[in-house]
Amino acid sequence: MLVQDQRTASAPSPAAAAPTAAPISSAHGGPRPAPGTINALFFEAIARYDKADAMLYRGDDGRWKPISHLVVARRVRHVALGLADLGLVSGDRVAILCENRPEWAIADYGCLTACFASVPLYPTLPAEQLPHILNDSGSAAVFVSTPAQAAKIAQVRAQCPALRYVIGIDAGAGDGCDLTMAELEARGAGLDSHERARQWERDALAVRPDDLATLIYTSGTTGAPKGVMLTHDNFHSNVVAARKCVPFDRTDRALSFLPLSHVFEREGDYMFWSAGCTIAYVASIDDVPTALQEVKPTMAMSVPRLYEKMYARVLDNAKAGGAVKWRIFQWASAVANRWADEKLAGRTPGGLLAWQYGLAQKLVFSKLQERTGGRMRYFVSGGAPLSAEINKFFYAAGLTILEGYGLTETSPVIAVNTPAAFRIGTVGKPIEGVEVRIVPYPEAQAPDGLILTRGPHVMRGYFNNAQATAEAIDADGWFNTGDIGRLEDGFLRITDRAKDIIVTAGGKNIAPQPIENAVKTSKYVAQVVVIGDKRKFPVMLVVPNFEFLDGWAKQQGLATDDRAALVREPAVVAMLEGEVRARFAGLAKFETPKKIALLPREFTVDDGEITPTLKIKRRVIDAHYKAVIDAMYEGDAGGD
Repeated sequence: MLVQDQRTASAPSPAAAAPTAAPISSAHGGPRPAPGTINALFFEAIARYDKADAMLYRGDDGRWKPISHLVVARRVRHVALGLADLGLVSGDRVAILCENRPEWAIADYGCLTACFASVPLYPTLPAEQLPHILNDSGSAAVFVSTPAQAAKIAQVRAQCPALRYVIGIDAGAGDGCDLTMAELEARGAGLDSHERARQWERDALAVRPDDLATLIYTSGTTGAPKGVMLTHDNFHSNVVAARKCVPFDRTDRALSFLPLSHVFEREGDYMFWSAGCTIAYVASIDDVPTALQEVKPTMAMSVPRLYEKMYARVLDNAKAGGAVKWRIFQWASAVANRWADEKLAGRTPGGLLAWQYGLAQKLVFSKLQERTGGRMRYFVSGGAPLSAEINKFFYAAGLTILEGYGLTETSPVIAVNTPAAFRIGTVGKPIEGVEVRIVPYPEAQAPDGLILTRGPHVMRGYFNNAQATAEAIDADGWFNTGDIGRLEDGFLRITDRAKDIIVTAGGKNIAPQPIENAVKTSKYVAQVVVIGDKRKFPVMLVVPNFEFLDGWAKQQGLATDDRAALVREPAVVAMLEGEVRARFAGLAKFETPKKIALLPREFTVDDGEITPTLKIKRRVIDAHYKAVIDAMYEGDAGGD
């Protein structure tokens, strides 16, 4: 259900690591689910549920509109028939360049049931990055959502000789499309009949578990994107196993707002569909606060950034309410923290603590629950590590965040916390069919080591790249995640990314992610990067959260229209350094960043500094801010 995904393994291959050293520890999630296909899950849901609101979307009038299971089935069938009528044949690849909306899922299911492999494209990708994916995949067609996305394809189409059709969802011929999605569906409808529908279903169900379902190109923190080949059974095994981890059914309502090009959200969509949940699609993460109030979901999946923002907003609102409100909030937080400690230890809080917690809920935390719609049973977190402090805060407030772990190459789930097996600070236990092994890694001290995994979730390999496949998966099927971690009573704890481990000039090993996560608990911090590999000591680049910094600066009488000048203001520097250094408590001297630099702008996808899944590209940032970094080391002979 949850993932640190969209990454390429770049640490030493398990082919080298596994045979030469005995595992430090291992865990197994149990027998694998029976092999199956996404198509089978699709048709089972159609037959079982028949809901009027299988999907929800916001119409042009601002109202939420339903799409029934039967309508989804008909539209998927017409897309499949329409694509086949264009001359596409079994095994062809079809790209999807589209924001999060029902048409993304309908196009995807249309491809899968027509025996094509879909190729998701992040809607944030600039035009110049599209030819590599379209050409490497050999995509014969591409769905585009808006005129803006169509314009990207038009800009590079001449560079993509295999691309035969551009199909516009909102865009049309005037935007460079060959036909609209409505025209494609009409084409399929013209071929439809009772017998044709039955044949379509028979052909779709004849797809084999090991047939290719999708090519997902890793955003990659280093190097060119590689096409991850995921089969129907890769996804099927994940969906079936993950559904057993978290209880939900047709009465649940899931909010879907991460890009469906992100394997985390896509697997979640398959899972919600197979369980009969209503799926409410939100096109932009900016619309999530309003959607939470209107849709009132019971489930939602997100990357940690959403929870970080919610946490910062809660703290800001409490402080802005005055001294009395802030003292009440601090009292409620302390009570909730004690209550959480009892619950997490397996005990039932009672007596005075239970009464105090009930009052804290009424006075403080019920308002947070109301902001999520008032019906939320579980948040799910993946894509990057979630701060344990933030996770515990939400748990104590009565909102459970189930953190899990995986990668694109593992389709994606490896491990996940569940209501029955929940430990904050870990990513849970391996799911059914999944094996995890911790092997020694030079820069890590036992019980930490390199994480390997094996099972039906592991990809077929990298498309057109046998060498990279052999480097990532050994002869026994073990996949090298490239992550460092340990097992604790079967729970997997991620301590860092192998390639992110900093080795200072003095030979000290530093795991930057825990340090960065601690600093990001400040509402005044948006992004942070620790630098220090092969250097005398670590330093830190900090991007302020200008939403909150601007408010503070105005209270101090400082101008906020020039961010470059703002981050040089002595008062701003002093305040932010205090916020940051307060979160260095417990760090060893050698791993404590010696100097801090404030940056006037956020790292962006367009500048290549973060991936579409919001992971930091350290090498790019190191290069872009070389002058700033070098200045922090000039004239300082200190070390670790």
